[in-house]
Amino acid sequence: MKIYHNNIIKIAIATSIIFTTSACRKTFFPSDKVEDNDLLTTIDGMRTATLGNYATLKSLEYENNYHWLAELPSDEVAQGQGSSSDVTNLYKYTHLVNSANATAYFQQAYYIASAANKVIKVIPDGSSAELLQIKGENLFLRAMLHFNLVRMFGRPYAQNPSTNPGVPILSETVSDADAYIIKRSTVDQVYDFVIADLLKASQLIKDEKGNSFASKMAAYALLSRVYLYVDNNAKALEYANLVIGSNKYQLLQNAEYQTYFRVAPETNKESIFAIKHTKTENYDYSAIGSLYYSGDANGNALGQGESGWGEIYASVKYYNFLNKYPQDKRKSFISPYIVNGVQQLNPKLTPATPIYYVNKNNLQEGVTNLTSPVYLRLAEMYLNRAEANAKLNNTQLALDDVNVIRTRAGIPTYTLADVTPTHSILDIVLEERWLELAFEGQRAYDLFRNNRSVVRDYPGTHSTINGSVNQTINPTDARVIYFIPQTERDKNPNLSQNP
Repeated sequence: MKIYHNNIIKIAIATSIIFTTSACRKTFFPSDKVEDNDLLTTIDGMRTATLGNYATLKSLEYENNYHWLAELPSDEVAQGQGSSSDVTNLYKYTHLVNSANATAYFQQAYYIASAANKVIKVIPDGSSAELLQIKGENLFLRAMLHFNLVRMFGRPYAQNPSTNPGVPILSETVSDADAYIIKRSTVDQVYDFVIADLLKASQLIKDEKGNSFASKMAAYALLSRVYLYVDNNAKALEYANLVIGSNKYQLLQNAEYQTYFRVAPETNKESIFAIKHTKTENYDYSAIGSLYYSGDANGNALGQGESGWGEIYASVKYYNFLNKYPQDKRKSFISPYIVNGVQQLNPKLTPATPIYYVNKNNLQEGVTNLTSPVYLRLAEMYLNRAEANAKLNNTQLALDDVNVIRTRAGIPTYTLADVTPTHSILDIVLEERWLELAFEGQRAYDLFRNNRSVVRDYPGTHSTINGSVNQTINPTDARVIYFIPQTERDKNPNLSQNP
């Protein structure tokens, strides 16, 4: 897969901090910018700087690499052919210390965190409500960035979090000089930092500016997810309840649900936080969805390369599980490549495998490769609450929330009789998370944090490793996380490496 940059939108805003995507820049602290001394002395300047921080989330270095690092190690995707990029290594778990994707994401995430810090630092806690709103939004962004980083580069929380290294914590108190000697904090320290930022953000943010901006409910929603990751189920339940009970969001139904990801994010009543792209911000063949789909603007599959690379498919494992109920509305997010009524196969894999394109990251507003990635949505809150209740032995309550999602999908609901020693309530919840949240960067983490393995028993390029279609990655495997980029360790000898 080649990456074309001819459609990259310039995300620098006049008089704002100017962000570039040069891999040779310093990692933590922007050097190519308008002077902060002028920009961050007025409320309008701080607002502009904050808009720049949101805009930088749309860069290929952040947006695409976040998605690929989070999603490709799962069992819901199959790579149909080897890629000339590092994507193949991410998919196959053949991680490199100089991974281009991991390096770019690591650098860009800290780059945005540093920019957020510059705003946070100049706004005292006793400031006006307008300034505290700005501070709260940047605290949310900083928390989200650190959470994603510790998921990718630090071991699951259930595995000795007080001793396992996480990632460096970049707070507003870290100086330019200290950034190049900073050590990795432990996993639990990073999670504590994330939770503290989100709690403070939820207190400071008062204005609701739309779902492409940080909000109180977005902070609550992310707290619900984070608390699940640290196995604090009571708190995960509490914050899911706050979001659901706010009545600010609605589960889309029927045709609206089946075209969930095709509408502009600000009109979507289910999305809590999304990275908004407009029609003029279409990366085309460089977009996330280009990797998953080749077809027309209505979701009809075409030959590979017609509109996108189409190298990553829904796995046969996922599609068969989804197709247990052919009426499942979530099948709308899959575009099987069918010609004259015949399902087309990819002969590059052994055995040849069905081509099931995924359109969940495509087709926004009728533009084939346009998407506004959804990071938080209401359906997840129901599933977070279900998982928390399952672990708190509130079986019927867990089933109730699972059934809300299944009813929306148009498939049969569960009763207590369906909960058995071989199909536990947690099994049921995790299966529903898999069906509902597929291709949104959650599946592998849902398995590993619950001490479960990623099991690939279907064709894909992973079969080229040992000649078998079977690949199992256990939650204690060293490969469940990425190497700290070697370029960053070269700059900072205090950054320890993952085994």
